Amino acid sequence: MPVELQSLAVLNTAAFLLCVYFCAYVLSILVLHLRTQRSRGGDHTGFDWHIVIPCRNEASVIADTLHRLLRDLPDVTVWCVDDASDDGTDAVLHSFAADPRIRIISRRLPDAVQGKGAALNAAWQTIERHLPADADPERIILGVLDADSYLDPRCRSALAGPRYFGTATVAAVQVEVRMTQCARPTHGLGRLARLLVRLQDMEFRAPIAAMQSLRRHTASVAMGGNGQFTRVSLLQQLAAEHGTPWHGALLEDFELGLHILLQGSRTEYCAESWVAQEALTKIRPLIRQRTRWAQGSMQCGRYLAAVLQSRRISNSATLEITHFLAAPWFQLFGTPVYLGCLAVLAWYVSRTPGGLIGWWTAGGWGVLPLIVVFGVLPFAIWGLVYRNRCEPHLAVSHALGLGVSHWIYSYVQSVAVWFAFARMLTSRSEWQKTARGADQPAAPDEVPAPPPSLPTTTGTGTTATATGTTAATGRATGTATGRATTIGRTATIGRATVTGRSTVSEASAVRGTATVPGTATVTGVAPATGTETATGTAAVPGAAPASGTAAVRRPHYRPRGTVSVPQPPVQPTPFDRPDVTVRYRKRDLTCTR
Repeated sequence: MPVELQSLAVLNTAAFLLCVYFCAYVLSILVLHLRTQRSRGGDHTGFDWHIVIPCRNEASVIADTLHRLLRDLPDVTVWCVDDASDDGTDAVLHSFAADPRIRIISRRLPDAVQGKGAALNAAWQTIERHLPADADPERIILGVLDADSYLDPRCRSALAGPRYFGTATVAAVQVEVRMTQCARPTHGLGRLARLLVRLQDMEFRAPIAAMQSLRRHTASVAMGGNGQFTRVSLLQQLAAEHGTPWHGALLEDFELGLHILLQGSRTEYCAESWVAQEALTKIRPLIRQRTRWAQGSMQCGRYLAAVLQSRRISNSATLEITHFLAAPWFQLFGTPVYLGCLAVLAWYVSRTPGGLIGWWTAGGWGVLPLIVVFGVLPFAIWGLVYRNRCEPHLAVSHALGLGVSHWIYSYVQSVAVWFAFARMLTSRSEWQKTARGADQPAAPDEVPAPPPSLPTTTGTGTTATATGTTAATGRATGTATGRATTIGRTATIGRATVTGRSTVSEASAVRGTATVPGTATVTGVAPATGTETATGTAAVPGAAPASGTAAVRRPHYRPRGTVSVPQPPVQPTPFDRPDVTVRYRKRDLTCTR
């Protein structure tokens, strides 16, 4: 047989085996996921609940998260770790300092910005020092949330059930992850952005949830970065053995789960409760996030030898962990294999008389069913699963469209794996925070305002000048008559109307409805852009008077300094959709009984 034909046979065989292996894995997790039964909840009052929120430049989201936690979980202690933020996060956190349920841990350079694991270890060390001497670590549960999280108010009841912390052998539990925008869509998102949001929600609630269902049977449930809960007694054991509970991998959540399994403890996945987080709406941040995950998975490969040698991990769990750790390397290997097959196919088509039509009529059409069965179907099936298990209000055609889009979306991971591999080769392991939608720079049509040290103010009235730094987020236009004094730094977010005399000292931010220190009440409509109008006598002591109308464009920078955050009104759970008749099924609510 010629060498070319032998090489082609090897290439085709490798591609076929990879396809069969992948399809078998998808089928196994699908069957187990569809057979998963819901469990009942328990009494959460028998546990002491603590939540850690690492914060690195989270001023745009952390206030809302803390308000929700204090409202929905009034007896939970929240530990916020400010990891040397430079966007005003520290000021937002300290506006909650009067509440004894909020504890603030401030980290400063050079010790800060060492990754999420380092921030969690700093929180852990502080929590351990503050625990009473007679506290039972078996009954103390420590949860980890992202700064933009919305935690299910019934989460503790679900976690206290007999399948989870109600059983003494369970040391850690991961809850289901959802995307916030799917419950309350954000206006202004384009079609691609909305599709990305829905695909991420489907990814976490269908294929990733199915993977966790398989891990339930193999006793190898993995921890996630958002919505993980662990007994303090287990963290104490890990700290005693390794120095700290969390370690240096970029995938610190999966690394923690490996240490728990190697310790001989049990992990679980709770599908009866959830935590919602903000989905990414652009491709570039998504690739950056998945690159970090892929590199973290590659870094965790150093634990494979310990897993294979451990007598505390079952054979089935060892196989599942090995599959997960090998997945990015299979993707690296599979990319040139599949590209080689496409190149060979294109070569055959070009050499066939009649070109593409001649190749198709000569039997080439048989390749299409193979592509559909082995390439598209293992991804497209999750659209129907997502509709059946999570979003029954979706039309079947919509679910099928999501499934096919998921096939295309999967190539983002293939690209991210190669970026991760390049970072491994260049020994780059710094932790890159994913930018949030609220942190995006100004739109191209908006001209940035002058630097804080050179404010520009115009108005109609007695005198219009500025003392300090004034920054407006959004577009602020209006006329001022009367007298208003502004001292320090001011950040106005949204639309605000000031009536009467107002004095703002230090730096403050107006979001929603708030009373600003001074003699005026500022009523605003939250988020983003709006118009600011002042009625009364407006005079800012300083420079010469000016006349006209002031227009302040949104700057590219975020204001820093002390931020006064008002209490927002009580909001319903974002997943209570008034426009959807069937949102939760009876089995989804079992844990509340």
